[in-house]
Amino acid sequence: MKVALVHDYLRKYGEAERVLRVLHQMYPDAPVYTAFVDRAHLGDAIALLDGWDIRTAPSQQLPAIARYYQAWRPVLPYCWEALDLSEYDLVLSSSGSYMSKSVLTRAETLHISYCHTPPRDLWDFSSNAPDRPWYQHWAETHLRQYDFYAAQRVDRFVTNSEVAARRIRKLYRRSAAVIPPPVKIRGSGEAGKDYYLYVGPLTQNQQVELAITACNQLDHPLWLVGSGRDRERLQHLAGLQTRFLGDVPEDAMSQIYGQAKALIFPCQNADFGFAPVEAMGHGVPVIASALSGMREVILNDRTGLLFSQPTVESLSSAIVQFEGRRFSSQACIERAREFAEPVFISKLEWFIAQAIDDHNAHRTQKLS
Repeated sequence: MKVALVHDYLRKYGEAERVLRVLHQMYPDAPVYTAFVDRAHLGDAIALLDGWDIRTAPSQQLPAIARYYQAWRPVLPYCWEALDLSEYDLVLSSSGSYMSKSVLTRAETLHISYCHTPPRDLWDFSSNAPDRPWYQHWAETHLRQYDFYAAQRVDRFVTNSEVAARRIRKLYRRSAAVIPPPVKIRGSGEAGKDYYLYVGPLTQNQQVELAITACNQLDHPLWLVGSGRDRERLQHLAGLQTRFLGDVPEDAMSQIYGQAKALIFPCQNADFGFAPVEAMGHGVPVIASALSGMREVILNDRTGLLFSQPTVESLSSAIVQFEGRRFSSQACIERAREFAEPVFISKLEWFIAQAIDDHNAHRTQKLS
């Protein structure tokens, strides 16, 4: 079979790119089609792409696409549909906000989309500010319509959690198999006693201020790993025991995890989180929002605690409860192993094999 991989864009090495890396590991000869590559922003992560056959869409030629990629989204339908994928038998798209699932394929080609999430800025109407200009609402309405119809062209959907699968079912009227993303698991270690830990982007939608304020009020040390446009605001909220470490190299994270009491994952809108699983793989329990996809990952009272509401009071109560408990590091590690890379590869290979059999059987029936 001739296989092609399609990915939204290569601008940073985040969670979606970790999935793409494993997809490329499964199909090392497959070319990777993407909207654009921002080599400057990728920094040292560009080395991870060495030897890849990367092919960009016409959007790579748009003026300042790397800087203004959000502003260029209205032309995405033309960019994705300009790609010629007619020579491939299997297309695997890794799709999120930039809608790479929109590519056109032949009827004979099987298109499987690993949909990280339907674009939140198009479908989460609670974030639509009423004071935005009319043309932005107009553009998003058309993109939303296009996103729905493009989703109907996909043969099979896979996603990262039941939360995301429900969103796909509601917004696209499509079913999606749930195969959690691949996480590198250390498989040893235990929780420390020095501080609580947050790992992830410092952006407003991650609700990091809940962790900062709760630890301030309880007088607990909090270390934060990551960067983002909300850092300055969060630093103004931080107390004397809060440390901002910035981006930390992957090989240094084991030591940071090893001294943490628990990882705090406050975001209520997350479908899946790599950091909580990585923490459990180091034997560190997790305190996470029960409204997020983490309720499918964290075994409440066994590998961590879930707090019920996105408020400082609810998180503070969970931290106080956590302080009076002991959690088994081995139980955390065993749970994390259920999300390891080999598990992902095995599940996805089985899913693809079944999809290919069904696809070929359907074609045979039509010919007969």
